[in-house]
Parts: sequence; C-alpha cells; structure tokens
Amino acid sequence: MEDGNGYDSSMEMEGGNGYNGEPTESCLSGFVDNGSRDSLRYYLSRRTVLEMLKDRGYAVALSEINLSVQDFRAIYGQDPDVDRLRISISHQSDPSKRILVVFCGPGIVKVNVIRSIISQIVNRDTLTGLILILQNQITSQATKAVGLFQFKVEMFQITDLLVNITKHVLKPKHQVLTDQEKEKLLKKYSIEEKQHNRHLCWTTTKQSPSLQPPWLNNHPHNYP
Repeated sequence: MEDGNGYDSSMEMEGGNGYNGEPTESCLSGFVDNGSRDSLRYYLSRRTVLEMLKDRGYAVALSEINLSVQDFRAIYGQDPDVDRLRISISHQSDPSKRILVVFCGPGIVKVNVIRSIISQIVNRDTLTGLILILQNQITSQATKAVGLFQFKVEMFQITDLLVNITKHVLKPKHQVLTDQEKEKLLKKYSIEEKQHNRHLCWTTTKQSPSLQPPWLNNHPHNYP
C-alpha cells in the first residue's frame, strides 16, 4: 500500500515481495555465506594462486579456477586439511619446470615445519619452485632454512591472496623486464643489482610509464 509519498509499505512485510516481484528474503539470502570462515579463506587464496600460476604459464585447468565455494567445501570440507590443499603443477611450455604450492597451518612457522615440508616432497630433484602460503609469522631460523633450498621459494601471507589485485579495474598490467630493460632501469636510478633481494622482481607497465619506482615488492604476479 502506498502512502502519500508513493512509498509501498508492503515491502517491509515479512515474506513480502521486493523489486521485480522477487521475495525479499530470497534476495538477501544470496549474500549470506553459511560456511566456515576458514574454508572461505582457503578457497579464495587457492583460487588466487591458481590464477597466478596460469598467468605464469603453468598448466592450470579452468575448471579448477572456476570451482565454486560450495564445490570446494564439498571436496575439502568446512575445516580443510592444509595437506590436501597442496598444488603440484608443471609449466605448459616446459613440463620439466614444476612448482609446488604448500599451505602452512595456522601456527607459527618454525624450522621443524620447514623440515617436515621438505621431507614430504616427492621427486625433490625435479622441483624448480616452491610457494609457501603462511597464516602466521615465520621465525628467522625458518627463513634461513628456506634460503638454503636449491630451488626458488616464494612466501605469501594468506591475507594477501584473498583478493586477486590484478583483476581490479584500476590496476595496470605489469610485465617482467628483459635483461636489457633491467640494466637500463638500474642505470637510470643509480641502483646496483645486489640491492634487490629474492622477493623483488623488476616490472614495468605500459599503462603507467610515470610510475616511480616501476616495480612492486613481493607481489604474486611479478614473478616469471
């Protein structure tokens, strides 16, 4: 029923119809997530990692990326076992290039955790990269242990992977610099190559040529 201002008070009634004749309750229920918070965090971060690996040229199936949160929970449950979330995948153009993604538990990552991860890796000699998804702090000793590996290791906090920032409309596309472009950049900013660490990858963008300095630190999509 409309009042003098044209407002339909029937929309406030329980079970009443909203716009386009849809029940108000059914409209709102589509925004409610009845699953666990942990399963949603794992789902979102896993999807971002898969998108990242596909961007790097790894053979990631679209069905894995497009997996719904409901299907994810049906497979891994409301309280996923982090060991089951591991991803081992080869590069599409170079099958000998294999990377492993490991989700660490919620506790502090200590040396014994790193040793346990390494002891569980099958065909370690064929591994060319390892990605660790952290949910807590990592000790200095554990970080040193990671630095001794013969393959490249990248570490990301799970909170940094809940959203794929590269999909934002305002995020320009970045690309890895060639050796010649890198040397030109180092010379331009009077930087020595030894000044950047293993978490820093030189990138540039065509959309934002004025970006200074033209790199992002420890971002998942900046690595080849």
